Amino acid sequence: MRFFSDNAAPVCSQVLEALAKANHVDTAYDGDALSERLDGAFSDLFGRQVRALWVTTGTAANCLGLAALCPPHGAILCHEMAHIEVDEAGAPGFFTHGAKLTLLPGHGAKLTPEVVKEACGRVRDDVHQVQPAALSITNATEYGLCYSPDEVAALGELAKRRGLSFHLDGARFANAVAFTGADPADLTWRAGVEVMSFGFVKNGGMNAEALIFFDPAKAEAVPRLRKRAGHLLSKGRYLAAQILAMLENDLWLSNARAANAAAAALAEACGPERLVYPVEANELFVRMTSDEAASLMNQGFDFYDWGPGEVRFVTSWDQDMASVAKLAAAIRAL
Repeated sequence: MRFFSDNAAPVCSQVLEALAKANHVDTAYDGDALSERLDGAFSDLFGRQVRALWVTTGTAANCLGLAALCPPHGAILCHEMAHIEVDEAGAPGFFTHGAKLTLLPGHGAKLTPEVVKEACGRVRDDVHQVQPAALSITNATEYGLCYSPDEVAALGELAKRRGLSFHLDGARFANAVAFTGADPADLTWRAGVEVMSFGFVKNGGMNAEALIFFDPAKAEAVPRLRKRAGHLLSKGRYLAAQILAMLENDLWLSNARAANAAAAALAEACGPERLVYPVEANELFVRMTSDEAASLMNQGFDFYDWGPGEVRFVTSWDQDMASVAKLAAAIRAL
């Protein structure tokens, strides 16, 4: 009974069907008919003209986007637990050719304008210190909290005043949209976001993520950067097919709603006394002794040991609700 990671979830049937339909001769790389539809599909979703490129990983999407926003001599402000700091093996510095990550605190891996403003104020405006050039946030965050449109807009306004570019890591953006009920535009470009990674792999995709530029001019050099980084696949139509299949009929959103609903059911079983953070997306961080965790594992539940006294459960788009009910009952019985 799997609650370890949404990365391990199966590929949804609509994506597999789209891959089969794409299995015919077409132009190589990104000149095929499916890849050429991506700009229009995402422009319709966000309500403005965007530039959309496929890549195979969220790390590539994040770091190619940051490379377009931040010079090698600049700093990227992010949370100290941001994925680009904790889980990408130095890739932001590699892709940007040396940009610095400036790590900031915040409850539940969320940043506030006050924290960002203070960090900018600590940097002298001279050649001896790395100057802030970009701000990066994650929605939903690494601890499963969701920024509201107003919260993103407040950070966007500060970024604009400070001359910072604004990047969004959207590995679980679908879960944030499902939780907030907000228009995707209100969580992104209307709030000042310039570039985002749009996650699909955790949400039913196979190996395709999207890199979205809300100002297409900022994407001018990125196709060359993508090639240089080894992410220009010769049969890119198979990535485009996955993304288009998940955008069709808002499959990306219905999948995220299913994952969120499973997490909410577990959250109710845990109760506020066990939850480290409110459950707003599809991740739960739960207080639990080692003996309690061992008891659940012995019953066949698979999850992540997050450290002393804490575990993490992650629900997926295809989560078996019978398993959810069994885990909920097991937690209540501890």
